[in-house]
Amino acid sequence: MIVSEAVASRRSVRDFLPDPVPLDTLREILTKAQRSPSGGNTQPWNAVVLTGEPLADLTAKIKAKAQGAPMGEGMEYAIYPAELEGRYEQQRRAVGQAMFDALGIAREDGAGRVRQMLRNWDSFGAPVQIFTYCRTYMGPPQWSDMGMWLQTVMLLLREAGLDSCPQEIWAMYGSYMRELLGIGDDYIFFTGMAVGYRNPDAPVNAFAVPRVDIDDAIQFRGF
Repeated sequence: MIVSEAVASRRSVRDFLPDPVPLDTLREILTKAQRSPSGGNTQPWNAVVLTGEPLADLTAKIKAKAQGAPMGEGMEYAIYPAELEGRYEQQRRAVGQAMFDALGIAREDGAGRVRQMLRNWDSFGAPVQIFTYCRTYMGPPQWSDMGMWLQTVMLLLREAGLDSCPQEIWAMYGSYMRELLGIGDDYIFFTGMAVGYRNPDAPVNAFAVPRVDIDDAIQFRGF
């Protein structure tokens, strides 16, 4: 698979097959991803990769936490800015509606929407989670570096026939996630990312996710 094919076929998968992912495959992918760029070669990313019983145990504890605090607890950063507006907010709402439409969940079906949201805590059936974090003093440039690392991992996963779903929803319980993962107070939890093999028959993995036209986002000058 060439890079452009990996970019084109990557999407946030929300229905995975239960097939296990070999440790050797993950180690190879994450070793390659260490070549991701970072300002000053700081390489600010850190991660914990879970599968099997450790992932099941963490999942159960987060589910219990979510029952008592469904709106989150111990968030360490805002997942979306309060000022999100215009096309940014429209795009966020549109992709959510497209997902629910693909699942056949009506707008007025509040219970159905909640059930789908709760599937996040089961990693949408993925057998692996990659939880990412960094030192608390890191700033926006280093968070950008973490994003570049995650994108590199996602494209390498596609090269290996695997898929992923970045899940910032885990940050709703940021401080508790650090406790569960054994991460000290001098770090901040960033995100989870479900990893596994895509269920090719799931409608939720096939709805269109449009992108903004290049001329609406990028200016070319001096050409």
